[in-house]
Amino acid sequence: MNTATPPDFPQWDDAATAGMDQPHLLLYRSNLLGSDLRITNYGGGNTSAKIWQRDPLSGADAEVLWVKGSGGDVGSMKLDGFSTLYMDKLRALKGLYRGLEHEDEMVGYLPHCTFNLNARAASIDTPLHSSLPYAHVDHMHPDAVIAIAAMANGEAITRQVYEGTVGWMPWLRPGYELGQRLAAYNAAHPGLRGIVLGGHGLFSWGESSRACYENTVDLIERAQAWLSRERERRQVQVFGGTRFDTLDGAASEATLARVLPVLRGLAAQGSPKLLHVNTSPEVMQFVNSAELEPLAALGTSCPDHFLRTKIRPLIVPEAVYTLEGPALKTALDDLLTAYRADYAAYYERCKRANSPALRDPNPVVILLPRIGMVTIAKDKATARIAGEFYVNAINVMREANAVDQYVGLPEQEAFDIEYWLLEEAKLQRMPKPKPLVGKVALVTGGAGGIGQAIARRMLAEGACVVLADIDEDALASVTADLAKAHGKDHVRGVRCDVTDEASVIAAYGRAALAFGGVDILVSNAGIASAAPIDETTLALWNRNQSILATGYFLVAREAFKLMKAQGTGGSIVMIASKNGMVASNQATAYCAAKAAEIQLSRSFALEGAPLGIRSNVVNPDAVIRGSKIWTGKWSEERAAANKVDEGDLEAFYRDRSMLKRSVFPEDIAEATYFFACEDLSAKSTGNILNVDAGNLAAFTR
Repeated sequence: MNTATPPDFPQWDDAATAGMDQPHLLLYRSNLLGSDLRITNYGGGNTSAKIWQRDPLSGADAEVLWVKGSGGDVGSMKLDGFSTLYMDKLRALKGLYRGLEHEDEMVGYLPHCTFNLNARAASIDTPLHSSLPYAHVDHMHPDAVIAIAAMANGEAITRQVYEGTVGWMPWLRPGYELGQRLAAYNAAHPGLRGIVLGGHGLFSWGESSRACYENTVDLIERAQAWLSRERERRQVQVFGGTRFDTLDGAASEATLARVLPVLRGLAAQGSPKLLHVNTSPEVMQFVNSAELEPLAALGTSCPDHFLRTKIRPLIVPEAVYTLEGPALKTALDDLLTAYRADYAAYYERCKRANSPALRDPNPVVILLPRIGMVTIAKDKATARIAGEFYVNAINVMREANAVDQYVGLPEQEAFDIEYWLLEEAKLQRMPKPKPLVGKVALVTGGAGGIGQAIARRMLAEGACVVLADIDEDALASVTADLAKAHGKDHVRGVRCDVTDEASVIAAYGRAALAFGGVDILVSNAGIASAAPIDETTLALWNRNQSILATGYFLVAREAFKLMKAQGTGGSIVMIASKNGMVASNQATAYCAAKAAEIQLSRSFALEGAPLGIRSNVVNPDAVIRGSKIWTGKWSEERAAANKVDEGDLEAFYRDRSMLKRSVFPEDIAEATYFFACEDLSAKSTGNILNVDAGNLAAFTR
């Protein structure tokens, strides 16, 4: 057996593993395997170790199976991601097995085998690991091995690649029966280093965690090297050669910015979705190829692939995505309608008497020749990961077709995995999504104190957020902080000058490319200024109008256009001011612009109502802590106008209020969330919510 890791794979680090116990060595191995997408995809594959431990009940030593639990990811899991089960109890389950037709009931016995009250649910692959007699077992989904497993002559090619040291078993759905057959095959073929499962992946093993790791990556490297040599020898055109040229970057982005909101809206069907764009070299080679249509129609092979991507993608021809306006929407709607009908027919052909109900029939993977791939899901991470899985499928198809003939799983087998009752039970156990999951909020002035607080509130409720700000340094810092706290999938930053029409349009284009569109606009960018009327220059007046009136118009107009294209409604929230309701001394330009914002919001509410687009106003007052406008001359000017020391401003405004309470950015964020969330304010539009701790003169009337 090879004992060295191929040089371009992650290397086992003896110094890092020195002193580790067996569970931590298993975790190290798992994370190392998951760190390289050539070894396994996100969430795919599993690892195990059989470890002797003290039984907390009897005090005697017990053999315990540590195996990746249900729903985990080997690359990012922690020690609590493993299920632990008594091996003697797992072996005893054989006496309860009633055959293939009843194998799903075996999952119900796994909790009875739990060691040390471990709450981590065991996965369906547990019997595959417990049935093999090796101390350390890996089950990976490497593209190179799946390519061989998905070839028409995969069994013969496996023998050729591994010279008889790796076995072959035909496709069988994961479960107890496959575990029994793995054990029988292994017993009948002593001396194997691993077993390839047709259309599925690789099982491999070793005497220690390190030996198991090195065996696994060596087997994968051998498959990669063999495929590379065969491609070179055969000189086969990849995917039958190139049919389309890639659209240049600017034209591609402009097309996507126009198409994605329409596509997103049509695919929503009452449940918001987010989009992810992938233009990687692998994707472009596939979507531009001569064999795109026939290969895409075959569907994917590995069950992990089609569970994430559906059985086949939707192809949007160039003749469709180059259309504009109503013609584009009609053509896309026709394509989606046809796809949904085809998916429903697939369900009707394959459903069993006890199959779960038809799920969302919309495509997950959408391929656009010359442009790339778009994936759609309920949240950004799921959409991104679905795209990564389809890249795995592309890699498999490319390698398989270059050497032999790619073969997807039979339709009925694919259906039985997709609508497996055990998978359905897993879906039903998923927690209820947060209120803003699938929604996209664009927040102008996002790098300021109020903007940050609003973004954090939206992110906490599941939204994705685009922070727009003119201050690039602050924007980069805040975006990085929020991405660290809430995940990089959920946050984007874009420089935006709200007074510049082109800059505003570009910001919405970036939002469309990042997430597919925008559902919530929080117009929050602002300045503050003070001067007696006779000292208010035209430049000062114009600056206030430009940012606070024209800027608010531009960002709301572009949001309105995008929401209209999506056809799924939306929420516009304008952060105005108490000064929009009641004039303040020596702040004429500011007060007039803030009053304009309030009337502007009412106009958007009026025209947006037939489209389900709501528009409301939040009026803060005296948000001093955390607000950027109080760091400049505004603080000094307001102190002078109110004849108080600058350090006493917060106390002055607090004591001036009816409730005698200070107003903070988080208070504005809470009011904004109320208007953004349909569950809370679906019947509110054209409204004003004061968040000022009570100011009689500012009462709405």
